[in-house]
Amino acid sequence: MALLLQLRTVTGLRGKADRIAKAVFRGLSFYTRVLENCEDEARFDETFRWPVASNIDGNEILEIQVFNYSKVFTNRLIGTFQMVLQKVVEEGQVEVTDTLIDDNNSAIQTSISIEIRYQALDGTVGAWNDKEFLETPSVHSEGDGRYPLETDSLLSSHRQGLDISPGKSNQQSAERSFRSKGKEKTKEHKAGKGVFSAMKLGKTRPSKDDHRKQDEPAVLEAEDLDRKALLRGLEPDTISLASVTAVTTNVSNKRSKPDIKMEPSAGRPMDYQVSITIIEARQLVGLNMDPVVCVEVGEEKKYTSMKESTNCPYYNEYFVFDFHVPPDVMFDKIIKLSVIHSKNLLRSGTLVGSFKMDVGTVYTQPEHQFYHKWAILSDPEDLTAGLKGYLKCDIAVVGKGDNIKTPHKANETEEDDIEGNLLLPDGVPPERQWARFYIKIYRAEGLPRMNTSIMANVKKALIGENKDLVDPYVQVVFAGQKGKTSIQKSSYEPLWNEQIIFTEMFPPLCKRIKIQIRDSDKVNDVAIGTHFIDLRKISNEGDKGFLPTFGPAWVNMYGSTRNYTLMDEHQELNEGLGEGVSFRARLLMSLAVEILDTTNPEINSSTEVQVEQATSVADQNCTGKMEEFFLFGAFLEATMIDRKIGDKPINFEVTIGNYGNQIDGMSKPILRRKKEGGDGNEEESELLQNSSEDEGDEDGEMVSVSSSQPMKPLVTDRNYFHLPYFEKKPCIYIKSWWQDQRRRLYNANIMDKIADKLEEGLNDVQEMIKTEKPHPERRLRGVLEELSSGCLHFVTLADKDQHHSSRTRLDRERLKSCMRELENMGQQATALRSQVKKNTMKDKLKLVQNFLQKLRFLADEPQHTIPDVFIWMLSNNKRIAYARVPSKDILYSIVDEEMGKECAKVKSIFLKLPGKRGFGPAGWTVQAKMEIYLWLGLNKQRKDFLSGLPCGFEEKKTARGQNLPSFPPISLLYTKKQVFQLRAHMYQARSLFAADSSGLSDPFARVFFISQSQCTEVLNETLCPTWDQLLVFDNVELYGEAHEMRDDPPIIVIEIYDQDTVGKADFMGRTFAKPVVKMSDEQYCPPRFPPQLEYYQIYRGNSTAGDLLAAFELLQIGPGGKSDLPPIDGPTDMDRGPILPVPLGIRPVLSKYRVEVLFWGLRDLKRVNLAQVDRPRVDIECAGKGVQSALIQNYKKNPNFSTLVKWFEVDLPENELLHPPLNIRVVDCRAFGRYTLVGSHAVSSLRKFIYRPPDKKAQHWNMTAKHLNGYLAMTNRAHRSRPTGEIVVNMEPEVPIKKMETMVKLEASEEEKERKKKKKKGGGGVGEEVEEEEPDDSMLDWWSKYFASIETMKEKLRQQEAAAAEAEEKEEMEMAEGKQVVNKRGSMAGKGSKAQAKNKEKSKAPKDDKKKKQQSAPELPEKKSKPRIDELKVFNKELETEFDNFEDWLHTFNLLRGKIGDNDDNATEEERIVGRFKGSICVYKMPLPDDITKEAGYDPNFGMFQGIPSNDPINVLVRVYVVRATDLHPADINGKADPYIAIKLGKTDIKDKENYISKQLNPVFGKSFDIEATFPMESMLTVAVYDWDLVGTDDLIGETKIDLENRYYSKHRATCGVSQNYSIHGYNTWRDPMKPSQILSKLCKDGKVDGPHYGPGGRVKVANRVFTGPTEIEDENGQKKQTDEHLALAVLRHWEDIPWAGCKLVPEHVETRPLLNPDKPGIEQGRLEMWVDMFPMDMPAPGPATDISPRKPKKYELRVIVWNTDEVILEDDDYFTGEKSSDIFVRGWLKGQQEDKQDTDVHYHSLTGEGNFNWRYIFPFDYLMAEEKIVISKKESMFSWDETEYKIPARLTLQVWDADHFSADDFLGAIELDLNRFPRGAKTSKQCSLEMVTNEAELPMISIFKQKRVKGWWPFVARDENDELEITGKVEAELHLLTAEEAEKSPAGLARNEPDPLEKPNRPDTSFIWFLNPLKSIKYLICTRYKWLIIKIVLALLLLVMVALFLYSMPGYMVKKLLGA
Repeated sequence: MALLLQLRTVTGLRGKADRIAKAVFRGLSFYTRVLENCEDEARFDETFRWPVASNIDGNEILEIQVFNYSKVFTNRLIGTFQMVLQKVVEEGQVEVTDTLIDDNNSAIQTSISIEIRYQALDGTVGAWNDKEFLETPSVHSEGDGRYPLETDSLLSSHRQGLDISPGKSNQQSAERSFRSKGKEKTKEHKAGKGVFSAMKLGKTRPSKDDHRKQDEPAVLEAEDLDRKALLRGLEPDTISLASVTAVTTNVSNKRSKPDIKMEPSAGRPMDYQVSITIIEARQLVGLNMDPVVCVEVGEEKKYTSMKESTNCPYYNEYFVFDFHVPPDVMFDKIIKLSVIHSKNLLRSGTLVGSFKMDVGTVYTQPEHQFYHKWAILSDPEDLTAGLKGYLKCDIAVVGKGDNIKTPHKANETEEDDIEGNLLLPDGVPPERQWARFYIKIYRAEGLPRMNTSIMANVKKALIGENKDLVDPYVQVVFAGQKGKTSIQKSSYEPLWNEQIIFTEMFPPLCKRIKIQIRDSDKVNDVAIGTHFIDLRKISNEGDKGFLPTFGPAWVNMYGSTRNYTLMDEHQELNEGLGEGVSFRARLLMSLAVEILDTTNPEINSSTEVQVEQATSVADQNCTGKMEEFFLFGAFLEATMIDRKIGDKPINFEVTIGNYGNQIDGMSKPILRRKKEGGDGNEEESELLQNSSEDEGDEDGEMVSVSSSQPMKPLVTDRNYFHLPYFEKKPCIYIKSWWQDQRRRLYNANIMDKIADKLEEGLNDVQEMIKTEKPHPERRLRGVLEELSSGCLHFVTLADKDQHHSSRTRLDRERLKSCMRELENMGQQATALRSQVKKNTMKDKLKLVQNFLQKLRFLADEPQHTIPDVFIWMLSNNKRIAYARVPSKDILYSIVDEEMGKECAKVKSIFLKLPGKRGFGPAGWTVQAKMEIYLWLGLNKQRKDFLSGLPCGFEEKKTARGQNLPSFPPISLLYTKKQVFQLRAHMYQARSLFAADSSGLSDPFARVFFISQSQCTEVLNETLCPTWDQLLVFDNVELYGEAHEMRDDPPIIVIEIYDQDTVGKADFMGRTFAKPVVKMSDEQYCPPRFPPQLEYYQIYRGNSTAGDLLAAFELLQIGPGGKSDLPPIDGPTDMDRGPILPVPLGIRPVLSKYRVEVLFWGLRDLKRVNLAQVDRPRVDIECAGKGVQSALIQNYKKNPNFSTLVKWFEVDLPENELLHPPLNIRVVDCRAFGRYTLVGSHAVSSLRKFIYRPPDKKAQHWNMTAKHLNGYLAMTNRAHRSRPTGEIVVNMEPEVPIKKMETMVKLEASEEEKERKKKKKKGGGGVGEEVEEEEPDDSMLDWWSKYFASIETMKEKLRQQEAAAAEAEEKEEMEMAEGKQVVNKRGSMAGKGSKAQAKNKEKSKAPKDDKKKKQQSAPELPEKKSKPRIDELKVFNKELETEFDNFEDWLHTFNLLRGKIGDNDDNATEEERIVGRFKGSICVYKMPLPDDITKEAGYDPNFGMFQGIPSNDPINVLVRVYVVRATDLHPADINGKADPYIAIKLGKTDIKDKENYISKQLNPVFGKSFDIEATFPMESMLTVAVYDWDLVGTDDLIGETKIDLENRYYSKHRATCGVSQNYSIHGYNTWRDPMKPSQILSKLCKDGKVDGPHYGPGGRVKVANRVFTGPTEIEDENGQKKQTDEHLALAVLRHWEDIPWAGCKLVPEHVETRPLLNPDKPGIEQGRLEMWVDMFPMDMPAPGPATDISPRKPKKYELRVIVWNTDEVILEDDDYFTGEKSSDIFVRGWLKGQQEDKQDTDVHYHSLTGEGNFNWRYIFPFDYLMAEEKIVISKKESMFSWDETEYKIPARLTLQVWDADHFSADDFLGAIELDLNRFPRGAKTSKQCSLEMVTNEAELPMISIFKQKRVKGWWPFVARDENDELEITGKVEAELHLLTAEEAEKSPAGLARNEPDPLEKPNRPDTSFIWFLNPLKSIKYLICTRYKWLIIKIVLALLLLVMVALFLYSMPGYMVKKLLGA
């Protein structure tokens, strides 16, 4: 939908003036161009288009205003015209001529003539006639389908095509020409246009015969825009540009953009390294276990060592897994961490719990790693159980070229907050639940034949049965588990209806489910096709999100070609690696997830994969209704067919699914109705072999024609053929039947188009930044406007689709979430737009890139519908090459936005080789270039399928279809053809690819257009050829209408080759271009002609390989023949023979430049052809001119040049972007005048070497803009009345911190302030402890300084993160409010604008201000009391990166040689480096201003290189300090290494082998090495870490190289870092032999700076800066004396603020350098912390080296007295009495030393849980205060050669046990106390509770190292059956810590022994076992407890006896009585 306005003329104007008009509709205004000096009539003839998203209402108003334009004042309104659009809405088209009204609403005589059209949504529009549009020739500009200046007030649509109802192809062009652009291209000064466009396909060029003069800008230039903005009352900051910049790569109507990157990147193996550190485990469930951790990545397993009897083992073990596999395979590998209990050689142990995650999840993390995170362990066998413990680990995945930034680890003082640091990606909830994943597999169709037909034929002959030759089953792999369906024998259409159930934690940390159809075979099963389902795409985790759901939907599988061969070379494609080259099958499946309620008792708690039957798809509706689709294709051109294919006839086959396939194609599915017990009708399709071509179906329908007729190719040139498709173009058409799910693809298309437009816009912006065009931020605003309107438009379009039937749940949920996401994105874009300013540009650009990724992610539709279209080229019926076109890209829709971006367009397609054949160089050559037109849509919408073809053809149909209008043609016969001449102006190429072993190439370019090709001449030995050649292609015939050619010329392909003397030329890269077209009726005049040179990016495979600078024009040869063409004038170069140079109007304008070259020396030259380089020379060449250095007479003796500076003059283009590269070549002069090339280097951009003389006016104040920032940095406090005024800078006085807060914010002071601030806050752990611990200076050493600095660094990082987070929140808030908050940052601009440039600082600035205010006052006093530790700067990277490689005046150029390897993977630039040239270049325009040459001390010999030192050899003492290494790559089998340091400098080779550190991956070396060296011969320092081996040679772990020479000569003074403070004794002694004051004087002298002048009161003046600071210093004896050193040091630390000469000086530091191993290029093998000092030998010698030897651990003794226990649970039952009791004893050890565990004696038979012990343990241990670790040395095993040093946390473990005599003792409970922070013991047993263990965070913690002595009650805890912690006893203990010396002075005995014995405990008597003292025990028993019981028993017994006696004697008596005896 759109409203179009054509503003024709305004007549009846008064006076003579410049006129401008403005049209407004729905708040969006367009301006016309300015018409200069009009009198009574202004002919605007411009067209504006308002894309609208909602129908126009009849009473909306369009307003047009006409102004007199003024450049200076505001424009004066002449009159206004308003029109209600009712008539327009009704009729669609209205022409109006009417008068204007002035301000008072009265009509004036000026009238306006306009035409308005309105296109409604249904595509209807008023009647069109071509005449109207063509009557004004001036509007014939190229319509680029865009609209300038969209704003959010207008819901614009984002169409690139035009909104026309289908079938009006001739009118499209008309309408296109009608829409002339008001805003055409920006005309820069002649050459600035469109430089570097990667692909100029449809360039917008201003219309050919514009009325305006050439210099009048078409798009308003920057200042014009600003003026306009003012006249509109806008700020310039809110202007946005639509894509009208010169850099648009616009895609026109009938052609779509070809993809320039050829080679498939997927499927190629790469190097990966997974490194996992298992640090420790906590809270493992189980009693007294011996845990081992098993680390599994993919198939590989590794184990940690076993830790005995502990639930919280500490390992700190590092594992590395190396892989060489394709990325897809890598990222699907599962990382599994499992904890196993009591594993040994014989038994595998029992699993405690495990954790799974795929490698991809780790790789998508920031920095590709999880650092110090806790993995939650769960038991897969028992779903109902809760968590089984936590495992702390680091996991990192490194690909080649990724560098992992290790967060700096000094000591883990941060509280171990487990819940806050879980090993889970962002957005995953910590409580993950178990879930069932139900994957239902219904059926498949279209399977290929999978076994040979010989057997089948035999069977058929014998038994007569005809079987399908495939036995398929489906295998699903997810999270490391596999499930399979049953096998369906012999079926191309198997029916399974089974479901596979996985049980896995939800959300799962494995991203992809792999579904594979396999063919079961007796020998081995092979994959038929593979499909991956990405869970992120089928679920949404937001609050309104949904669980993963899928289908039931068909998924298409692609793989190798369908013809069956026994050994399929493309089998990998079927496994899902690489891009499939053919359709294999489709599978109907669905997926659902159910979260389990684990409390439910019936639940099956196993996680084994289950397979069960499932119901078939009941509702056919959700898979979609079967529809008949129609695919039409026309081959317009087939050129560039590789000659290797041979000249057999070639044809093309197009397939969609199996339709059109020659081997087993399908025809219309026959619908068989099957009644299934009331189950409705089920459609079954059946394959029919394709019937013969001419036989019709029943209803006279057409039969598909899926391939073109074979044709013999014709020769184009040495490399390529073409097919003679001249006027006759073959066509194909295919009918196919698919479920109609187009809606899915439509939505994807809309999003894709938004994304394409966004991507294009972003490329524009980057282009503008790259070519430094003005106002890229305006373009970015335009991009954001387009984005927001596109998003809103999507929402309205998709809204209609809410109630569409036949949709799966995923369709509904996805649609909702896409709508939410896009709506949100639209709002964010609008909010962002207002925040885009010049300075925030870069950050915002990053944010917008995230939008792009998100859009691409959303647009990818997981539920496939129509399979992709494959185009195969067959030569002699052999498949050669293919192209794959996604079906959604060519899908037709009546709504423009939903249409595929290539539907009904001519697309250039490059065919490529299938599978692995396409890797490497083979994949770079084009197999064939095709121009193909495709259309896919419902058969019933077929009528317009030809609408997009170039016009002017007749259709040729088959006999049957002759008179049927809608019957598709089998070929097109073009009746119209145009003849053109193409002129290719090939000027130069640069940064090409080195194709010869010399490291150079002999390039020539070959230009292809249609079926012709031509070559430039070959230029030898250069990577930057300047051909300067015009290639003319005569009589180029193009078919179609003339006007279409003009808008839409075919593309030109340019290939660059390297000429070899023998053999074929090597391919070096290719690029595309579109020519500028001139029709015969147009004038050859500006602005379009002559065309401008532009840069085209050259690609080789997927990588860029240089740029081509060229221009192309296509000129129509009219009726008058060639005589009408512009003459080819230009200097005919006689010496170049028949070669035409590029004509004058096109070649760049040149001016004279002088290039001065500083020749310093050559370094590290390697041998050439086995001979040493002895007498090298350097040749410099630029644009054909050059200069040679002096010859180095003896490279061995002195590799420096004798003459330092030489120059040459050269003509270079005025436009710097067109400057040719400068080539540096080093040759070796051999005997007999022979030269050998050693190596070469091309400086591709001279920009950084161009010197621009400073501006006179600002001369004094700012030498260059660069320094200006430095000055502004002062202006916050400093008053600056005039440039010469003094600027006072306060430095710190005696109290080191106080003044700092009020100090001017200078860049360097940032860091200090951060540190001090941090110190004041009482900063992190160590800082304080050290201060309390080590009050006097004698205790402090270098390590105190180091650890304090690391704390500072961490704190700083934390603050930065916090600040960044805060800023982000603030942004989000702003975005949410959608308004712009007044930018507070503005107020900060004055201060530290340099610091602000570091983007982290930006957001921090306002916060800092507040902090300063709050902190400066109150916290100072208490601060003074604590001594402050001086700090150094810890760089967590190399020093070079911080100081720009120390190339401040001396640059290093790598000399390369050797060809770049073909397989990009293994040839790195490193391997091609054959040496380095040191020197510099300075380029400037002649002549230089005089004042420079007249300066005092100007030496003409040195030209611009004044004041450089001499390059004579110099002796230097190099002092290398190696602090420590971290994360070394393990070198031994046991996963450890025995590292030592090796240092090499020149002839010196130090191997510190005897001091290797056993079995350590984080060794602390703490060593310094002194080496004497002579620069320049010995200037490359190599520090390597080797692994010591007992047998065999030592292995290199990694090494780092440092160029000392650049550091030595650098102005940053990297010889010896400047300390923070000056002191002459103690740990911080000044290291440099020169004192600060001497250094300062020298710097001032060298830099010609006035100063230093020391004044009274602690002031020093340098240039116009005054610094203040302390003036006294203490010596060792505490005497104070006067000194200027502090002042001088204050200046040095802020040297960068000194005008002219200032630059940042290197501070005292430690740098962290990555260690690399040449065998594993690009993958870091660890890091080394070190620094280097250098002292010239001709100066006074420096003092002794700073002692950095590692701190020896301090010896301590911990005495633990266990006094009593209480409430210990009772475990035993008494044999006799059943009484519960326990035989209690307490065991204790210091963690990690279970070997020296100590037990108390046993308190037997405690009946109350009370035990009395009075027992002393003594634990001696070595402790490192700074790292809070206990150091133990022990042999790992019997076989170990030496002791290994371990560092473990200081944790005391106490356990309570129940002693048993005959069985194992029972464990009752334990408590673990971290000696650095543990809860204070309770005063009494009553107060001691479980809280002390569970609620540690809120309890006061104490450290035994501070308290020294602690006594109290602590609880023992254990886990009950439900895994709940319960209290199992309490212990009263006393901890006493002594140093070894104290312990010697006051010894104490173990247990209760002397010395200092403890008294025996007073235990109740029962505790003596009853059989030791039976009587006593019995007495106790009887007397106390059982007295009454016994009496009762005795009485009862007596009674019983009496009864018994009675019964016994009674009969006797009776008898006696009876007998009367």
